[in-house]
Amino acid sequence: MKLETLTKEENIDIAGNIIKNIKEIINKKNLEPGDKLPSERMLAEKLNVSRNNVREAIHKLEFYGILKTIPQSGTFIANIGVIAINGMIDDILRLNAPDFKSLVETRILLELKTARLAALRRTDEDLEQIESALSAYKEKVLQGEDAVQEDLLFHLAIARASGNSSMNTFMLSITPEIITNFKKYHVCDVNQAFLGIKEHEDIYEAIKNKDTHLAKQKMKDHFKILYQYCYNI
Repeated sequence: MKLETLTKEENIDIAGNIIKNIKEIINKKNLEPGDKLPSERMLAEKLNVSRNNVREAIHKLEFYGILKTIPQSGTFIANIGVIAINGMIDDILRLNAPDFKSLVETRILLELKTARLAALRRTDEDLEQIESALSAYKEKVLQGEDAVQEDLLFHLAIARASGNSSMNTFMLSITPEIITNFKKYHVCDVNQAFLGIKEHEDIYEAIKNKDTHLAKQKMKDHFKILYQYCYNI
């Protein structure tokens, strides 16, 4: 199997199947918190997939606190009961392929909060990062170039300035999917990119002035098109 030729959807299916099999191993072997899973090599051979695929699935379960890998020792079941593990894995599998509208809605909810927190907590260094991302976005738009990535980098800079590592992590996790699908779903047109310059500047100024209420409101104004997309208004 030449895994490098697989599509994103096929790789998601592979990771999901590996996670399902790990769940079956936990249940069939009655593994408990602290018990060790078979090695990556053994799992790869048993499931006829690459070790990279196995490692990706394990990393995902580690991210959600279900597994814990100890260097030179192996991968172990975290301190969670089997019933809870089964429920969590089922939820993770349902999260494997979120629809784009849900991602956009999540982004809106997160960014209204991060804008407010950024205005409250931002440092001078944070402000420099936001301003730099804003300049990059503005330059691309005025040159008539695609500025989707610069737009999202601006918003990620705000997420970092919020001082909330969990929110920052969530933003980082949904950003690639949004970048990939913005054009596909025709969410924003070219004119919106030009309008975005002023909207970004307004958000930046509110954060610079530490006006939490205005920062949240300007972010909400900026998401007018996304609100229409998500809620059909």
